[in-house]
Amino acid sequence: MAGNLTRDEARDRARLLTVESYNVDLDLTTGAETFVSDTTIRFGCAEPGGSTFVDLHGAKVREITLNGQSLDPGSYDAEKGRVPLPRLASSNELRVVADAAYSRTGEGLHRFVDPVDQKVYLYTQFETCDAHRMYTCFDQPDLKARFELSVTAPEDWQVITNNAPDRSEGGRWHFPATPGISTYITALVAGPYHVVRDEYRHDDQAIPLGAYCRASLAEYFDADAIFEVTKRGFDFFCKTFARPYPFDKYDQLFVPEFNAGAMENAGCVTFLEDYVFRSRVTDAAYERRAETILHEMAHMWFGDLVTMRWWDDLWLNESFATYMSVLCEAEATQWTGAWTTFANLWKTWAYRQDQLPSTHPISADIPDIRAVEVNFDGITYAKGASVLKQLVAYVGRDNFISGVRSYFDRHAWGNTSLSDLLDALEETSGRDLTSWSKEWLETAGVNTLRPAYDVGDDGAFTSFAVLQEAPEEYPTLRSHRVAVGLYDRTPEGIVRRRRVELDVVGARTDVPELVGEARPDLVLVNDDDLTYAKIRLDDHSMGTLIDGIGEIAEGLPRALCWSAAWDMCRDAEVAARDYVRLVLSGIRGVTDVSVAQSLLRQARTATRQYADPEWRATGFGLQADALHRLMTEAEPGSDRQLTYAQAFVAVATSAEHLGYVRGLLDGSVTLDGLVIDTDLRWGLLRRLVVRGAVGEAEIAAELERDPTAAGERHAAADRAAIPTAEAKAAAWDRIVAGDLPNAIFRATLGGLFDVDDTSLVRPYVEKYFAEVGRVWSEWSSDMSSTFAEHAYPFLVTEPSTIERTTAYLDEQNPPPALRRLLVEGRDGVARAIRAQQKDRSAR
Repeated sequence: MAGNLTRDEARDRARLLTVESYNVDLDLTTGAETFVSDTTIRFGCAEPGGSTFVDLHGAKVREITLNGQSLDPGSYDAEKGRVPLPRLASSNELRVVADAAYSRTGEGLHRFVDPVDQKVYLYTQFETCDAHRMYTCFDQPDLKARFELSVTAPEDWQVITNNAPDRSEGGRWHFPATPGISTYITALVAGPYHVVRDEYRHDDQAIPLGAYCRASLAEYFDADAIFEVTKRGFDFFCKTFARPYPFDKYDQLFVPEFNAGAMENAGCVTFLEDYVFRSRVTDAAYERRAETILHEMAHMWFGDLVTMRWWDDLWLNESFATYMSVLCEAEATQWTGAWTTFANLWKTWAYRQDQLPSTHPISADIPDIRAVEVNFDGITYAKGASVLKQLVAYVGRDNFISGVRSYFDRHAWGNTSLSDLLDALEETSGRDLTSWSKEWLETAGVNTLRPAYDVGDDGAFTSFAVLQEAPEEYPTLRSHRVAVGLYDRTPEGIVRRRRVELDVVGARTDVPELVGEARPDLVLVNDDDLTYAKIRLDDHSMGTLIDGIGEIAEGLPRALCWSAAWDMCRDAEVAARDYVRLVLSGIRGVTDVSVAQSLLRQARTATRQYADPEWRATGFGLQADALHRLMTEAEPGSDRQLTYAQAFVAVATSAEHLGYVRGLLDGSVTLDGLVIDTDLRWGLLRRLVVRGAVGEAEIAAELERDPTAAGERHAAADRAAIPTAEAKAAAWDRIVAGDLPNAIFRATLGGLFDVDDTSLVRPYVEKYFAEVGRVWSEWSSDMSSTFAEHAYPFLVTEPSTIERTTAYLDEQNPPPALRRLLVEGRDGVARAIRAQQKDRSAR
């Protein structure tokens, strides 16, 4: 892996150095394995005569020159990825010439060959600490500098970086210096990319826009739709922040084999290529893409213009962008129900993460780079954004926006910490945020709120209170601003009759305003989703939902009820089979496609992991029967029809249902409005593979139909999904060899554990623990973390899996970041065992 820089080392280096500029000259024409990286750094040193180090990973160093004096290239520590710099002057110039290696893991400068036309595409991914895979640098966020780039590339290539080129001729490109930015948001994208150009104008500012994808995807590229969201985002953010866009152009590049959703490189944003939709998708996919586009755009101000000092404040960087992207979606785009999606998807992720034994305060302690790399989690993004939403309500939206504007004005092009933002918000709101910060940002765990009431003979409340609980390990009872909603069944659906807003403080908060109110059909604590807390439904309300959840008239309260029910299932308070039946009874009434897709995924998870194994076949059969009816009754060509069809395919198990799947694939069965396009064909084939109905011959034939990068990924996953011991063993051998490209590696892992018969993966408990330590120490950061998390035998829901994990932790004492992933895996198995026990008792 690239060097594991510690926080203490970064602080020492930041105290010692002032970095002025980088001049990087890259030659990308020297072969398929390496490129020439020639870097000149100019920097000051506060303690002349002192020493430090500069970062460079995986390179063969040709030349090191410091202040005109040659240093021994052999001084480069390849294992740590560092070049020692002795006897510094007050003003220094360092030049390092090296042969650097292209990556196939999605880290550093990644090289990809398109199987369609054999064209080569490059792009960088540097967050958190991988810029020094491409050029020599002080790779930490608080050593900002100007970045000037020259590139030699094949003449037919596009070369894109943080700003526009001022010269390009004969394959030689030059880009003038950027403003002072952090290394992790510098970028390079190069290759014969297809490009569409546009422009956005705001006041006197004209921002050139570019949208890029591989040439073989150009026919599917909906650049106009991407530009539409982009322009709406610029309208919203330029107005909201009252500050012009800080860079000179805005390119968005959809790149192959990307490990994340997107990356906020300054003026050069990279996106997961899956956002170029080559087959029909539902509106939920467009909504998710829009949120990602807006998230990265928000970073141009919050993250790129003003940057965290160290990764302790990663949460603030990501949470702010998440909050602002959803706010922009809801107020400036067609997806006005974005907060419903947020409640159903983002907060569900946050609640799940916050209940793991590895939970941590939002403002986390990040001692080194390995720690931050496993901290891109539901707390950093979703809980943080939820709490920011509360903070906006607490200080007032106008005060919040005014404080953010002041923060940008005060710290533009600099580095900050959380206290800098809170200081600005205190000034504009007049509120002391010290206690709020301690309560919400510096403590871990999620509270549970539940209603407690008594009802008289007349059916009215004689008492009503909101009870607050905290987990034993994290006993903080917080202050919550909540609304309690009373909902009645009416001919127009289940609608709200009364709403009371109050502060919940401590273990019990009485609500005298509700005494005398007739008990409703549904009591909803945290109506309108004002706070971050798990909510519980009383027995009477749960009875209403069992056969009536689809009758709730509004999307947000319906999503909150679904979220509560799912959390109760995961906590073994509701049997998995009852949750599945709840979904099947209410799914028809769910009009929000993203919510419907989420619910159907959760129903599958409940059946596969949380239900009594003896009920699994029954559960899948119930879902398949219901979904088959729904897909055939849905409006032809509608998002609902596609959603139901995809969900049906994923649970088909009986001979009848599998026959229908096979018929859709070979064309002998048709459904009006359902187009069997490329991606749906792969989905149909995958299910048949998992059930053992087809094998290698059919996979090879489908790959011949779709000989693309996506087709190769699907085929790799399908081969790993073949339900035989031999196929699983072959997939495992390919995985642990460590030489698969990152996208094929992830696909193969996914296929290996796509099983209905969990006995097929039982042998990989011991195999996993035999390999995970070696993988962690030898592989790159992203690949090793992916293996540690996704190869963990989570489907073997037996006490022996927990015992084996505990023994490994005790005997091997793994590094903290690996320990965290193992503890999370163990907790998932323990949770599944408890849920299965609950479900078994419901028979």
